[in-house]
Amino acid sequence: MPASAPQVKSVEVDEESAGQRLDNFLLRQLKGVPKTHVYRIIRSGEVRVNKGRASADTRVEAGDVVRVPPVRLSERATEKAETMAGLVARGAPAREFPVLFEDEAVLAVNKPAGVAVHGGSGVSFGVIEQLRMARPQAKFLELVHRLDRETSGILLVAKKRSALKALQDQFRERETGKTYLALVAGQWPANKKVLDKPLHKYLLEDGERRVKVVAKDDPDGMKSVTLVKVKERSSAPVGPATQGYSLLEVTIKTGRTHQIRVHLASEGLPIVGDDKYGDFELNKTLQKQADGAALKRMFLHAWRLQFNHPASGERIELLAPLPPELDKFLAHAMSVHV
Repeated sequence: MPASAPQVKSVEVDEESAGQRLDNFLLRQLKGVPKTHVYRIIRSGEVRVNKGRASADTRVEAGDVVRVPPVRLSERATEKAETMAGLVARGAPAREFPVLFEDEAVLAVNKPAGVAVHGGSGVSFGVIEQLRMARPQAKFLELVHRLDRETSGILLVAKKRSALKALQDQFRERETGKTYLALVAGQWPANKKVLDKPLHKYLLEDGERRVKVVAKDDPDGMKSVTLVKVKERSSAPVGPATQGYSLLEVTIKTGRTHQIRVHLASEGLPIVGDDKYGDFELNKTLQKQADGAALKRMFLHAWRLQFNHPASGERIELLAPLPPELDKFLAHAMSVHV
């Protein structure tokens, strides 16, 4: 039987959803609807908040009324959404991650590479679902920010709604300090310290997300600033890297998708192991290196995070040591130092 015609819905934002971005709120409301379609109905003005137009990054508050336009799901999409929801509910294993900091408001964990921060986009579950399963008594656990699946390092989780809002405000106002360790093949110029290049997100034909640098006057470009400092380097060839390696401390002043990866690659020195923007031939060679010196992942690690505690206001600095596989590869890569 054909599905009944979809209707306009008015959804009131509850306390648990307060503070969310409009796009994230809608993605939860419209399970099974492609992200591209959700963003399209926001841009077109079909979605309204309190009868007014709103952008994807608008923060909804408790009591707001969101107009959700008719969206028809195919039977296959509906079935997929239900299956995914069932997988998350039934299949997410309880798992704790190495704790770097925890109190009544905040939890900071050291995320391993290869683990998504949350379920969706073909991933049944991520860090947050596994933490919720491991802590059934926790009344509130929400991601404060995100890390790429391939990136390891510090991930903040809020244990209270008030902490979530306060920390997300700090990220949005650039009051946090986020520094990554990235290894590139080649010699990073010591005087190249600031990368101020607008970025633009786009989709490949298969729907996979990509990011590129665009001109400063491009209307679709998002301002993106990355600070780079050389921490260590090898000048002589080490294995397949004919120009040695540079270990970089990379601090992002804006939090754009794939920002570090695209900015470094735009300088001709992509992150080793990066399967989207990297040197694919070098990556293949590094994966096959003998003597325990193989690199089978991207060398990008969220190393240091500074933020103001949402309750006390105290400035907190967290450090996450390199995981063993990166530490081992680095020791080999830096066997000849400058």
